[in-house]
Amino acid sequence: MTHHARHTLAFVLALGLAGSPLMARENLVTPFSGLTNLPGSAWESLEFPDIDQHSQYQLVQQDGQQVVLATSSDSASGLIHRVAVEPGDSLILRWRWKVANVLEEGDARRKSGDDYPARIYVAFEFEPDKASWFERAKRKTVSALFGEELPGKALNYIWANRLPQGDMIANPFTGDTMMIAVNSGQDQLGQWVTVERDIVADYRRAFGDDPPELTGVAIMTDTDNTGGTARAWYGDITLLTPDK
Repeated sequence: MTHHARHTLAFVLALGLAGSPLMARENLVTPFSGLTNLPGSAWESLEFPDIDQHSQYQLVQQDGQQVVLATSSDSASGLIHRVAVEPGDSLILRWRWKVANVLEEGDARRKSGDDYPARIYVAFEFEPDKASWFERAKRKTVSALFGEELPGKALNYIWANRLPQGDMIANPFTGDTMMIAVNSGQDQLGQWVTVERDIVADYRRAFGDDPPELTGVAIMTDTDNTGGTARAWYGDITLLTPDK
């Protein structure tokens, strides 16, 4: 297994560690604007095996509000927020972000281009009754190696380089993660962009089924595959039922 595949696996693994399920009657994601510090908060640092260079995340003031500044130089790491929520018929994920640049070598269709100035993961519980014998056996082996139970499928909202806005494709490392280009290219560089997605509708479009329990939300700015540099700002992320 390559170190790139291991860091993808480790990221998904960390997203799967959550408690008992809850219904989403309020925002289940701690807003960055209300934090005093990142260390010790609900947003946990995530670092990957065999990757010595880590992306940096810090609280900063930007345009009158506290946000997270992410910087990456030939590096990869993320911040994760674990949750446990039943999606129901609709579950709205809303956030705002800003990027300083896209990655010239970034290409969501290739392993060597699987880097993004900004992305948000949404991970779901593994459903063994819907998996093949091979998939169950593979997960059992990997779980034994990592010492934890693996989650299931994931949606990955990205600021893409080449992939057109609105397109959805499988991650080049695993078909269990679908990449959705919610922004693409250079047209909105340096501007705050607000994104709202119904993750239930996106899951159904991606995998042709209703989603199981939601287990985690994460942000990540990474450049380890392309060797590039990136800088992005993440504003508050909200996870709400439609009536909120």
